Amino acid sequence: MQISLPKPTLTSFPEFHILNILVEDEDDQASDALDIKTDETQSHELPEDNSTPPIVEVNDVAPDSMENRKERTESQLQEESQTTQIDEVDDGAPDALDNRSEETQSRLHEEVPTGQIDRFANVLLPESSEPGGNYASEAYFKKALMKSHFITKDPSKADFFFLPFSITNMRNDKRIGVGGIPNFVRDYMYDVRHKYPYWNRSGGADHFYAACHSIGKIAMGKAAEVKDNSIQVVCSSNYFVNGYVAHKDVPLPQIWPRQGNPPRVEPSKRKRLAFFAGANNCPTRQYLVKTWRNDTDIFAHAGRLKTPYATEFLRSKFCFHVKGFEVNTARIGDAMYYGCVPVILADHYDLPFGDILNWKSFSIVVKTGDIPLMKKILKGVESEEYLRLLKNVEKVRRHFQWYSEPIEYDAFPHGYV
Repeated sequence: MQISLPKPTLTSFPEFHILNILVEDEDDQASDALDIKTDETQSHELPEDNSTPPIVEVNDVAPDSMENRKERTESQLQEESQTTQIDEVDDGAPDALDNRSEETQSRLHEEVPTGQIDRFANVLLPESSEPGGNYASEAYFKKALMKSHFITKDPSKADFFFLPFSITNMRNDKRIGVGGIPNFVRDYMYDVRHKYPYWNRSGGADHFYAACHSIGKIAMGKAAEVKDNSIQVVCSSNYFVNGYVAHKDVPLPQIWPRQGNPPRVEPSKRKRLAFFAGANNCPTRQYLVKTWRNDTDIFAHAGRLKTPYATEFLRSKFCFHVKGFEVNTARIGDAMYYGCVPVILADHYDLPFGDILNWKSFSIVVKTGDIPLMKKILKGVESEEYLRLLKNVEKVRRHFQWYSEPIEYDAFPHGYV
């Protein structure tokens, strides 16, 4: 499969106006990248990673240049405090990946009204610089998509259509800003419906967009047809959030990008049972910190740390992913990068790659109502089981990393298409 679409530029983009994405099942090099469950009797282990990360000593010197990262999460909706247990992935397979059968045929399509290209190229075209920060997944997804073998210039071959607007770039564009995002999307979709035939023939069911910032959920406030009909590939994949539609929309992993191989610490050097640090911005985090802030085995801290963020991950066996304003944060990717088994405290979270990865094999999912039982639950994990979880973390973390040039088994979600 070849890339048939030239790299978009201000001069080349208006020549065809439409990005078409084609996924074929003929000798696809990506067919072995992820294993998809087909039945309860088949399972395959992840390919072993032959590269051995260096073993590091845990001390007060940060092994990573990132220290005391400050969260910048925003939300326009009220915080939810419900404590219903998360829907977990079926545990039919004993290892991190279940079985994948034949490659799924699908095609994607996008529409870019020419009048908006010159004025809002920063919103519609892939970023030329290296993405960074807490919401980099949105930009990396678009860059990887544009470089992938899924692209075709022929609209008649497209099964799906990609809407390329960037929620993050609209937020940062002074001409638009947070308050102007719904108006921009409304006007953009008006042009799409009136200038191209593709949206109207399906009602938008074969269109999709990607967004990672939490304000993405308000972006469709004046474009209900996108929220109701299109596929939303989003980090804020909360079953009860305004705008996310379970079983139609797709979770995108939120990942803070890092360079280089992950550090490795011997399990015996991880002396702390569990770790969390972050903004005290929702009832779940407040409950966790209040319950465990004075404990010697569980380190739960509100606000910034005095020690490097990375060092605390490397000292701990388990690391909490606790919902803030949203169910999603970058902490699952953080924990995996530093070899810390994720403990997910985020009810109603539609977990990324949930139809491909067996989350029970490399994480512990706990309903928020069980926060007082946290020590009992984690100490109840036998040493053999912990080592199995850790081994699977080291296997699956390749799927939670982005690269400048997409590589096999990285976070670019081949399984989505």
